Amino acid sequence: MGIGETTVTSFENEGFLPLRDVVFNKLRDEILYGELKPGERLMEIAISERLGVSRTPVREAIRKLEQEGLVDMYPRRGAQVSGITEKALADALEARKTLETFTVNAACSRITKEQVDELKQANSDFKETIRTGGAAKIASADEKFHNIIIEAARNVRIAETLYNLKEQLFRYRYAYLTASTDHYHLAHEHDMLIGAIENANSDLAVEIIKLHIEQQSMELFKTIKKNNG
Repeated sequence: MGIGETTVTSFENEGFLPLRDVVFNKLRDEILYGELKPGERLMEIAISERLGVSRTPVREAIRKLEQEGLVDMYPRRGAQVSGITEKALADALEARKTLETFTVNAACSRITKEQVDELKQANSDFKETIRTGGAAKIASADEKFHNIIIEAARNVRIAETLYNLKEQLFRYRYAYLTASTDHYHLAHEHDMLIGAIENANSDLAVEIIKLHIEQQSMELFKTIKKNNG
């Protein structure tokens, strides 16, 4: 069953979340994984009928999606899935590079032996996912790898800021992985990053993470320009 095929019967897996949050999670995933396309209108009636819920939780979920930057609201047109524009991409990637440069630098002096082992295992899992999984699973495995470094930096405020960017960053990461056909170079860059962090070589680690993000940025900008004609 695809992401867009979930019905209200599967909401039992959401436990005791308020219905608006269940609907929000469903629509958010559809946006992040491209089931709902940029510019597509979110019709409350159609969504409520598809999910088997009333319009109230749908309306509340859409409002929350707007706050997350995944939906735009327009007079007389209503809600539309936010586009992936060059400006939005540039802002998100600039924020990511600034924050992850800090986390990588800090991790070089603060990471534990256990976390280094976690990084190595996460990249091993990432390589296996490249071999067997699709873009969504690869994106999740890549995110897991970077989250270990964020935790190793031991700065709660920086971590909170990065996690607040999570949806937007995941959306771009997924778009990049969908457009790219060669993912093994990412695993190689992960290996180099692990080595630099393990050896406490902060200068090298910072250069690697900058290159890692900038190379993805160039490919994403090419994809956006192509899609926007």
